[in-house]
Amino acid sequence: MTATTQIDRKNVTAESNSQGILGYFKVKERGSSVARELRGGLVTFVAMVYILVLNPIILSGPDSTGAYLGGGTEPNLPAIAAGTALVAGIMTIIMGSVANFPMAMAAGLGLNTLVGAVIVQIPGMTWADGMGIIVIEGIVITLLVLTGLREAIFRAVPKFLRTAISVGLGLFITLVGLTNAGLVTGNVGGGTILNFGIKGSVASWPLLVFIIGLCVTFICMARKVSGALLIGIVTASIVGIIVENVAHPGLRAMDVPTGWAGGAPALEGSPVNIPDFSTIGQFSVVGPFQKIGVIAVVVLAFSVMLADFFDTMGTMVAVGREGNLLDENGNPYHTSRILLIDSLSALAGGMGGISSNTSFVESTTGVADGARTGLASVTTGVLFLLSIFFAPLVTLVPSEAAAPALVAVGLLMLEGVVDIDWSDFTQTIPAFMTIVFMPFAYSITVGIGIGFIFYVVISAFAGKAREVKPLMWISAVLFVVYFLLDPIQHLLGL
Repeated sequence: MTATTQIDRKNVTAESNSQGILGYFKVKERGSSVARELRGGLVTFVAMVYILVLNPIILSGPDSTGAYLGGGTEPNLPAIAAGTALVAGIMTIIMGSVANFPMAMAAGLGLNTLVGAVIVQIPGMTWADGMGIIVIEGIVITLLVLTGLREAIFRAVPKFLRTAISVGLGLFITLVGLTNAGLVTGNVGGGTILNFGIKGSVASWPLLVFIIGLCVTFICMARKVSGALLIGIVTASIVGIIVENVAHPGLRAMDVPTGWAGGAPALEGSPVNIPDFSTIGQFSVVGPFQKIGVIAVVVLAFSVMLADFFDTMGTMVAVGREGNLLDENGNPYHTSRILLIDSLSALAGGMGGISSNTSFVESTTGVADGARTGLASVTTGVLFLLSIFFAPLVTLVPSEAAAPALVAVGLLMLEGVVDIDWSDFTQTIPAFMTIVFMPFAYSITVGIGIGFIFYVVISAFAGKAREVKPLMWISAVLFVVYFLLDPIQHLLGL
């Protein structure tokens, strides 16, 4: 056999493998390429990698018995980070390979706070009991998918309200990006509710890093440069590393508003990390029933489930709309698969001892950068798995460098607002309430819930009650209960 023949066979094999990937993920059919999918997956990972820092911090405190998640006599941050990356990586890969949808999964913010600050602080409740609540919620929400109820509720939402959810998410993502960068801050001293920068000025090096990244991103978008979001992130990260080594801004705090938000872009020690998976399997399904009773368990599981249930609805609509992955009825392709994997992710998060995993709206950053298939999610998932061992390298990307991508995505998601009939108040009132409450209440679930309630009420009093599907009535009632959970819990003594 000649050398030329061997080279030809290798080329044929490589081309066959490439065609296999292209065919399975329908890359060409969706107008994409392998390079765009890989780049989109990288952008999504960079945009949401902050969860590997925040989730350990949120879950680092002691439970009501004084014990720490992952064991030991002090916060076990490496173990929580490793578990967070492991579950996120596996479930994101499954989302990409089974549902062929460019959406990534990780421990949900808000849900982890509920576990760490509320559930495990109930007298007698341990971290294992708290994760048991998440497992129970995951089982219930999975059963809702298998019975078809979760998808039926999603399809019962009118198209204009889904559009409003996507637009509201755009504003929500923009606010997240601006607050992560520190360009918009809360005013704890009174006066205006929010502030621009530091006392109305761009008075810190990290803010300058964000502004440079944002300008580079917008310029690349305006010139239609491929990979605009990634270029902005890389540029801002490089500038951030230079700033850290020259100016040493420190970390942001109440008395040091000029520092980095999530951590300085610096590498300390070895870039390789030996993982600790001690959180895996740290859950108890029986414990919560023994400690707080059936009714309390139902209330807590319901509060987690409702937030998880509708957050995913908003996220997958936003991702589908941004990537032109919706059918003629406004439904994402493979909706049932997406919802099933999302539900199993909640279950996996509880079993992994790192809180409920859910879809991340930051997935829209990868889609905005060109991702159209599940290959992007597989890429993001693989990067999460690699981050288990190379977690120190993640710290080279500060929050201020990833924030421009979120703001840019917010811009892109606002274009759907023209699809709402603003002359019909039965549409515009619930749409408006949905759009404004997502950023103003800083909650996707609250925005959706307010929109549902106003849609049902306005339709009923406008003589259009028959147009409202039964599942929307049920969902609106459940949201009313959800918004009254605090007094309900007080009545139950929780």
